[in-house]
Amino acid sequence: MSRRCMVTGKGVLVGNNVSHAKNRTRRRFLPNVQDTSVYSEALGTEIKLRASTNGIRTIEVNGGIDQWLMSIAPTKLDPKLRPWRVKVEKALAKKAAVK
Repeated sequence: MSRRCMVTGKGVLVGNNVSHAKNRTRRRFLPNVQDTSVYSEALGTEIKLRASTNGIRTIEVNGGIDQWLMSIAPTKLDPKLRPWRVKVEKALAKKAAVK
């Protein structure tokens, strides 16, 4: 599994541990990536994500996974989320046609 957020695209960074004597050894800075599921109101199901805590907050601030998916261009989405965007688009169009 890659350590990359599906929402923000955050990944592993590399740098140095610097001791008091200025000795430098390589280290990795890992993002706080969580396996989580977010409820989609349009689909009525949960979508499984691998997102950083910042990415989860981004979804919540934008009003949920449905609104966030529709606000992002498909080319900027993670390839695993593109089919979900199409499904949400169809579900929202179907609900709009019923009203």
